[in-house]
Amino acid sequence: MIHVLAILTAKPGKRAELLEAFHAVMPMVHAEDGCIEYAPAIDTDHAIASADFGPDSYVVIEKWATKEALSAHVKTPHMAAYAAKSKDLIANRILHVLESA
Repeated sequence: MIHVLAILTAKPGKRAELLEAFHAVMPMVHAEDGCIEYAPAIDTDHAIASADFGPDSYVVIEKWATKEALSAHVKTPHMAAYAAKSKDLIANRILHVLESA
């Protein structure tokens, strides 16, 4: 299984707008072959956290059945449309692509 952790930081005050664009593309991603999980998560107010991502950031947690499924995902028209819509809202993006050990 392939795991992706994408840490996105919106331009100041733009996280809600960026999440709105993300939520719009989610149903199309969930319908893709090999998509197991694809969802955003934000900081929680919890005493055990050692660091927060911050009010402008969120983490996308993805699980894909295979590397090929992930490769196909990044080439879809709906992801190209999301990239175009979100490019002016994003200040920084960090991707971690991992596989089960």
